[in-house]
Amino acid sequence: MEDQFIKIASLIGDPVRAIIMWTLLDGKAFTATELAITVSTSPQNISMHLAKLLDAGLLCVEKQGRHKYYRFSNKEVAYAIEAMASLIPPAIPQKKYPEKNSPIKHCRTCYDHLAGKIGVAVAESLLEQNIILDSDAKFEVSPEGVKWFSDFGINLEDLKKQRRLFLKPCLDWSERKNHIAGSIGASLLDKMIADDWLRRTKDSRAIQITGKGEKELFRYFKIVV
Repeated sequence: MEDQFIKIASLIGDPVRAIIMWTLLDGKAFTATELAITVSTSPQNISMHLAKLLDAGLLCVEKQGRHKYYRFSNKEVAYAIEAMASLIPPAIPQKKYPEKNSPIKHCRTCYDHLAGKIGVAVAESLLEQNIILDSDAKFEVSPEGVKWFSDFGINLEDLKKQRRLFLKPCLDWSERKNHIAGSIGASLLDKMIADDWLRRTKDSRAIQITGKGEKELFRYFKIVV
């Protein structure tokens, strides 16, 4: 076990591979060429790094036509990368130039679910309303929560049939608190985007909150944007 941990840590710790993993948190699949441009390295070098990540089971590759697309092998890899980012020391605010709340910290995607200040606020609201419960650092849906999600338009029974984690806390790297991951977290984000509360932004994990979204986030979660 120790040897395996050292191997995984050394793989992710390489600067080029670390940027690859961070880029894939976007939730999209990327070609080797796209990743090479992101990392600013040669096609030969990116191929070597991708091969190592594939061999370790951290990535998978899908072929479509002439192109190969790389993504995380499973969602747990994404959760681990996001959790690692929470180890980054918080920035020390400067008196003359206070840090503004950047869009990526305010509201963003974490692979397939909502993160940032808004994502954490949604989780905290659901906990305060007893829709979900925190049981020994694990999230679970309360009996009242089953009805709430049904009224919200999310079928929990369908989600339980999916071959993935149902509900879990995911440590937010910018807020240092948990947001909601798993199939419920993904469904909440999908629902908010489908109902035009939120809109994705091009080439960024930052999420835009619409006027309708501001009203609905307050209505359901008492979040003031």
